This record gives sequence, structure tokens and C-alpha cells, in this order.
Amino acid sequence: MVAERINVVSSSPSMLEGLSILGNPAQPSKRLEAFPNRTPDRFYLVSLETREFTCLCPKTGQPDFATLRIQYVPDQKVVESKSLKLYLWSYRNEGAFHEHVVNQILDDLVAILDPHWIRVTGVFNIRGGIGITVESEKTKTPEARSQWRLQNQNSTHEME
Repeated sequence: MVAERINVVSSSPSMLEGLSILGNPAQPSKRLEAFPNRTPDRFYLVSLETREFTCLCPKTGQPDFATLRIQYVPDQKVVESKSLKLYLWSYRNEGAFHEHVVNQILDDLVAILDPHWIRVTGVFNIRGGIGITVESEKTKTPEARSQWRLQNQNSTHEME
């Protein structure tokens, strides 16, 4: 039984094929990478969160700060977290409206992962007396969405 468990958690060289960012110097990049999901027959939730997301106001150039949460149920691929970190870092010097940046992140993740279900939430810090929260999601497999959506419905508001 222990030998079987080791096989499940260890990574074979084929799992690392196509991953060029992991293990190399860090630079902001729009390139997202993914690796094969070892359990594509199971609906499970992946949650990624950063309280350090930044982009710039497209008009004033002032920084906007946000807590960003990505939740998804993988199908055949799982996002490689270092590539995601560098991808998010690439927004630091870009002017973007909050609504646009959250939807762009969702679109880029869907393009690389094609997940069963995904939701991206951005809770932007208050500026000028107004806080903005943007949630965007895409569903490929309704069963995956219903399993996680109800269970985690209030988790987005816990970020505030």
C-alpha cells in the first residue's frame, strides 16, 4: 500500500514535460503552464489565493491592490503554480480596469486548462471610498460546478 501511495504522489519525468518556467529564474511572464492531472476521473477543487495582486489604474497609473482567488475543478490539466505567480506578477505594471483583468485571467486559465469549472474572484482594496469585487466563472461540466459552488458559496466573502 505504501508503494502505491509513493507512485501516486511522486512525479515522473513525463509529468514535467513542457514545463520550462519551473526551476528557472523568475521574471514576469504572460505564459501559463500546466501539467497532466493524475486523477481526471475525480472532481476535486483547487484553490489558489494571493493577497498581493497588483495592477495599475489605466487612467492615473496609480496602483490597485487586490486579493485574488482562483478556484477550479481540473479536467486533464492542472496549472503549474510558479507560472501562475509570474503570470500574475506581469500585471503589476499594466493598466487595467478591475472587471477586465479578472475576466482576462479567467480566459487565459480556461485556454490553458479547459477545466470542468473555474471561478476567478478579485477583491480590490477600497480607493476613493469604493471597494470593487469582481467574480467571473465558466462551467464546462455542470456536475462539477454544483458540487463546489454550493459548498464554497460564502468563501469569496471571507476574503474581505
